[in-house]
Order: sequence, then structure tokens, then C-alpha cells
Amino acid sequence: MKRISVVVMATTLVALATAGAVSAHHSFAAAFDMTSAVTVKGTIVQVRLENPHSWFFVDVKDESGRVERWAFEAGTPSGMIRNGFKASLIKPGAQVTIKGFRARDASQKMGMLRDLTTADGTTYGLFGSQQGPDAR
Repeated sequence: MKRISVVVMATTLVALATAGAVSAHHSFAAAFDMTSAVTVKGTIVQVRLENPHSWFFVDVKDESGRVERWAFEAGTPSGMIRNGFKASLIKPGAQVTIKGFRARDASQKMGMLRDLTTADGTTYGLFGSQQGPDAR
């Protein structure tokens, strides 16, 4: 009886420990509306290359001149690097244009990054020539 209790407790602990990691990873299509394109121009506030997905935070001025913070989810760090992006390339304060897809909840200032273009015209994309849909 004691052995069964230990097995049940161990199984429960493993299930609880892995539940957060499983729920944290999601399909882009589950969170973003792939039919609702968005383009923003703004200033990079922060770039986070971390697993499972990278994030780009951008301050964008709306039509009235008020600054809104947008968050764009991108690919894995290794996928971004394969597509030509490096963490040292874009520093806070850099002017960028991001094309992507809006969050399904349109009240959120959030999207999925498709392309990021720097002020000098260099473009980095989420999808390489052999990855993902051809969204261009």
C-alpha cells in the first residue's frame, strides 16, 4: 500500500511539473489570426531571444501621437539565427517596421512577427525559405 502511495505521489508531481511547460508552448494559429495582417513602425524597447519563442517589444505612436507598447512573438532563437538574425543586431532605441499578424484578441497590442525591417532596410523574417507558410 505504501508503494502505491509513493507511485501516485511521484506521478502527480511529474504531471504538475510538466503541465506549465506543455501549456506554455502553443501553435501560432491558436493565438494569432493569420488572416489579420498588421504593420507597425516604432522603436525597439526590448528583444528577448528565449525558448520556446522569441519576443520583440516595440513602442508605437498611434494616430493621436500616444505611445503604445506592442509585443511581437517570433520563432525560436535558433530559428531566428538560421534566418539571419542575431541578438546583437537590434538594440533598444532602434527604429523598425514589423509586419505580422494580430492576436486573436484584437484588444491586445500583440502580434506574431512575420518580418522585421531595420532603418537601413535590412529585413529579418520568422519564416525562412523552407519554413512556414509563404506569407509575403
